[in-house]
Amino acid sequence: MSQSERLVLATRYRLVSEIGQGANGTVWRGHDDLLDRAVAIKELRLPADLTENDRVVFYRRTLREARAPAQLRSTSIIEVYDVVIEQGRPWIIMELIEAPSLEQLIERSGPLPPDQVGYIGRRLLDALAVAHRSGIVHRDLKPSNVLLDGDRVVLTDFGLAFSSGSASLTKTGHFMGSPAYVAPEVAAGEKATPRSDLWSLGATLYAALEGKPPFERDNVMATLSALANEQPPTPRNAGPLASVVTGLLEKHPTRRLTHARAVDRLERALTGPRSARRAGAPRLRVMAVIALAGGVVASCAIGATALTVGMMREQPDPKPSTAPPPTVAPGPNASGSLLVKARTAGCRIFVAIPGDTLTVLANNETVPVGSARRFDQPRLNAVVYDSSACEVWVNGRKKPLGGPGERRNYTVRASAGQ
Repeated sequence: MSQSERLVLATRYRLVSEIGQGANGTVWRGHDDLLDRAVAIKELRLPADLTENDRVVFYRRTLREARAPAQLRSTSIIEVYDVVIEQGRPWIIMELIEAPSLEQLIERSGPLPPDQVGYIGRRLLDALAVAHRSGIVHRDLKPSNVLLDGDRVVLTDFGLAFSSGSASLTKTGHFMGSPAYVAPEVAAGEKATPRSDLWSLGATLYAALEGKPPFERDNVMATLSALANEQPPTPRNAGPLASVVTGLLEKHPTRRLTHARAVDRLERALTGPRSARRAGAPRLRVMAVIALAGGVVASCAIGATALTVGMMREQPDPKPSTAPPPTVAPGPNASGSLLVKARTAGCRIFVAIPGDTLTVLANNETVPVGSARRFDQPRLNAVVYDSSACEVWVNGRKKPLGGPGERRNYTVRASAGQ
């Protein structure tokens, strides 16, 4: 165990394990010993060559990242619990959401259906309404900053958020934000406004429907050039959401949909004959859990750097459908099966049969040392949380062991012969 993993912040926040790194720091899974709950902890590292003035700016930006969502009360906005200064650097204590980001779902599943995107968009409009009423502009809304936790859609990473009551911390000439999702007026150097967030929402919904953002190019300069000089392409897969997306992607802020008009158009689209409003939320849950089974991430960005984190849910998933009980076998498996043997303590697994109705066979289950769990199904998705603690056989072939604490995903197909 490293020195950091033994660290306890403010005598109560214990670092449990590292779950991701970025250019500016580390995200940890932690535990609040006082309230006995799991938390996410963002450790922000200051570059060694910072001047004293830059160090002050860094601290202020950190506090702003924490204060912005802390002022807001919405199930669609990440909850921040605390900020502490330890070992000369800031640490942000926040809600631990073990769920995939919209970006990961798009990468895994490709373009999403309009009813699902509409449901996500409606929840994000709710989150933006709460933020904008409090004078807070997010400034970095994009798929990697949207988490899908069952029916819950959560907006994260307020590291670039701007409050009307605070001074700007962005240096002149420095571009902040994600070029593929930034509003044209912000890219041109103008101050971000609530309508800038609505543009970013439109680009995010476009990416969910089409598989990529509207102005994405091979490099930053090409993306910014397209943003400045080209009209947004017409979405091909938007269906009833087309008028919402094109209205949000109006280049001139005054012609762009207002929040109220966006809500109205989206509500009409969701209640139209081609949509399935009531099915939207359950479908979101199924898609999110399938993404969990195949490789979950939570986006915990540090500053302007997106940091992807592999995590799994530990609460009950959708009620499993009836399935044959798995049997235990001591040796290698046959085709279409998975065998997990516990080498040491900490062999913990998630196993499910993918499909329109997810069948969960093992939900965050710990296999006793010396025991084995065998699953015989033509299709399986599995996650092993500590691949050094488990011996894994897929279709009769032994998989290599991983490092301590390393999470690995496995896909079983009867004909794959993995």
